[in-house]
Amino acid sequence: MRAFTSAVLAFAALASIAKTAPLSEADLKSLLAGIRQNRSTQADFHEERVIRLMKKPIVSSGTVWFQPPNKFRREVKGNSPSVTVSDGRQLWIYYPNFKSAERYPLGKGSPLDSTVAAINSALNLENIENTFQINATKNDKGYELALLPRAPSMKRVFQKLDLRINENLRVERTDMLLPNGDRIVTTYSNQTRAPIPASTFEFKPPPGTEVTTPLGE
Repeated sequence: MRAFTSAVLAFAALASIAKTAPLSEADLKSLLAGIRQNRSTQADFHEERVIRLMKKPIVSSGTVWFQPPNKFRREVKGNSPSVTVSDGRQLWIYYPNFKSAERYPLGKGSPLDSTVAAINSALNLENIENTFQINATKNDKGYELALLPRAPSMKRVFQKLDLRINENLRVERTDMLLPNGDRIVTTYSNQTRAPIPASTFEFKPPPGTEVTTPLGE
């Protein structure tokens, strides 16, 4: 019985190896080019934030819009809604329940630049060859990419970012490991490439909103 079990395990291991294969540098370059040509501009998302000190993950869902290279909008629905908007120059986070908004400047060495760059890496994959060490494999359902940040500033945002790419060359799942050991797992669905109005990436606080600038002007 033990010999039979060992044989089964060995066969399963060989089958697993057969289904996954590392990509060469040329194949990775071709894959990234294909993903960038086929990247989504809008998608629904479901996110689970796994916090080590909590028994259950924090779950959220909503819709995200993206326009290369650095414009995005993220709307979280549910009991704790929020709207995050970046036009590449500044980032807004709006909390409708509290009628409050936070404004952050971007660029010129802003502490938030690395965080925004991490978001863009997952959505855009632009120029990641120069900013991340990449390990990529192909399987029967698509591709798996593991990104390890090179820059110390990016390492302070996350330790590792795993991406699952489907057969249509679209990112369908990201798994971000944070420096403190927490994880953020996001899955994407209903992805489209329709043009996005410029106003999507603009934000004007509604009347009565308390605006703060945590990082100063």
